[in-house]
Formats: sequence, C-alpha cells, structure tokens
Amino acid sequence: MNWNEVIGQKEVQERLMQMVSEDRLPHALMLCGPQGVGKMALAMAFGCQLLDDGRTSSKAMLDKLEHPDLHFTYPTIKLPSMSSDHKPVSDDFARDWHDLIMDGPYFTMDDWMQAMGGENQQAIITAGESDDLVRKLSLKSSQGGYKVSLVWLPERMNIECANKLLKLIEEPPQQTVFIMVCEEPDKLLETIRSRVQRIDVKKIDDVSIEQALVAQRGVSEDAAHRIARLANGSWLKAMEELQVGSENEQFLDMFISLMRLAYQKRIKDLRKWSEVMAGFGREKQKRWLTYFLRMTRENFMYNFQQEDLIYMTQKEEDFARNFARFVNEGNILPINELANRAFRDIGQNANAKIVFFDFALQMIVLLLQK
Repeated sequence: MNWNEVIGQKEVQERLMQMVSEDRLPHALMLCGPQGVGKMALAMAFGCQLLDDGRTSSKAMLDKLEHPDLHFTYPTIKLPSMSSDHKPVSDDFARDWHDLIMDGPYFTMDDWMQAMGGENQQAIITAGESDDLVRKLSLKSSQGGYKVSLVWLPERMNIECANKLLKLIEEPPQQTVFIMVCEEPDKLLETIRSRVQRIDVKKIDDVSIEQALVAQRGVSEDAAHRIARLANGSWLKAMEELQVGSENEQFLDMFISLMRLAYQKRIKDLRKWSEVMAGFGREKQKRWLTYFLRMTRENFMYNFQQEDLIYMTQKEEDFARNFARFVNEGNILPINELANRAFRDIGQNANAKIVFFDFALQMIVLLLQK
C-alpha cells in the first residue's frame, strides 16, 4: 500500500509526511471525516510509509499488508460457533479482513459486515480486543523500527475496551504509533479525543475523482466529470454511480413514469405504479423518496441554466431538458412537503399502496401549478 492508491488528499499527505520529516510525529493520530473520502487509504499508506525501512523484505511484506509490526483493529461480531464466554477479537476474522483490504482501501461497514457474514448483527470492538492489543504492542518491533496500530472505527469500542485503550494511549509502548480512522468522533470518550492529534479529512476534490476515474476505470472524460460532481467528494459514491444497472437507474425510471403518468392524468396506470412502489420494501421506498427529492431539486435548478448548480447523470439531464419547466417556484415547496410526508408515513409503517397512490394523485395537481 502506497500513496499512489490514495485519491486526492494531497494536503493531508503532505501534513503527515511533514510531521515525520520534522521529527514531531505524535504517538496517536485520528483521521476524521465522512465516509468515502479516503481516511483508511491515508492511514494505510502512512502506516506502510512508517514501516518501510528500505529493505526488499519489508517492501514485500507491506505490499501484501502482512508486515508483523502492522496491527489492525476493527469491529467484529460474535459467530454462533464461538463459545459463550469468548470475546470476539480482530484475529478471529483476520483472513476476511485481509481479503477485504487487499481489494482496496475504500470500503464501508456494510462491506465488512458482509465479509464477516453478519449483516444482521451489530459490530463492536470488545474488551478482548484491547487485551490482545496490549499483548501485541508489548513485544519489541520485529524489524527494529516503528510498531503501527491502525484502529478502524474506534467509536465502536465498548466502554470497557475504550478505557483499556485509553491507558495504552496514555502510556504507549516504545516506538508505537496509533492511527485511528473515525467517522463519528463525538461517540468516543472525551479523554481519548483529548489525547490524540485529530486531522480532519475533507471531501475529495472533483478533479482528483475525475482523474482517478479516467486512469483507473477507463471512464470517458465527460462521464468522469458528471460522476465526480454527483459523488460529492466520495470515492465510494463515485463507484456506486459506475455500477451497471444500479438502483438509481431503476429509481429514474420510476420517477419518469410517475411524472409522465401524472401529467397525462392516467389514474389507472398511476394505481399500477403505486403497486410497483409498494412492492419495493420500506427501506427501498425511503431511498426512492430521497432520490425523488434530489431529482425535483435538480430539475428546479436546471431552469436557471447554471451548470455548476446541477448534479445529474446524462440520462437524468436528458429527461430534465423537457421536464424541468414543470418544477417551478409555484410547486417546488409543496412537492417537497409531499415527499417528506410520504417518507414519514412509510417510516411509520403506513400502507404503502395507499401512501404512494395518494402521492401520485397529488402530483397531478402539483404539476399544473405555476
């Protein structure tokens, strides 16, 4: 793992390397920021940089992320095969974790849960993990340099684990560097937050995402430009947009169908449309309503012909070209209120067929408002 695998974030890279060159590297760092901006990529690249002593053997181990002085800590689950008194630790899932990170440093908790086979459980970092970490870090460095402890999502530590880790951070073993990758720092103990140097990782700039899409994924420059703007600084979001037959394509089809049928006042077909929506399942229904809100906003903004204000795919823009004029100052707020109300009703387990048929009927009226 090296800096070339980090998309954008040059400012953070330079800051980290400056700490090393000026010999003021803290014993505990915490990279904070939203999902998909490359916190884990930065942490892994920096950890490997600290452990790279120039020897061929070290480089080979780092390339495979199997260096004996690189220790990963991450949330785990309890499998049915584990005994009742066993506290799950990272080593229990070491092979699954290694497979995941070797696929790339950009992934989500959902990806990790799927890799562990525990989609319906709550992953945490247990007190057993902190005991394991104390044992590992008490040993001398196998290569004579740093020992790097990379903790992914420390906010998922239970209180017993957090207190034990706090003691370890307060009195760190010699030449040990803790690198934490955190998305919700407010959930961490204040005593831990006060003892680490926090670095906020901002969203990835659009240009870096565009360049990576072209270079790594073979995307055309025009498509890369659109995807980068839709990604809103997240490489994970950019990857979602690339997926063939993605959910958003289905959502666009449902959005287009609704608008055309409502404009044509085809009541029977709108009932069929609502039945299709009812078959999606509640979480997917809420995702579609979120998509609907975004699309109405984008169509409203399209009327102003300001490219820097519009975030749509080519297919979405193709539809907006003729439809956008129907979303205007007279109905944008009522449309948003309608969608938010439907979102609330679905969240409260209302009958989805009734909710979406009523939603569709009201769109007939709202599309005529000017």
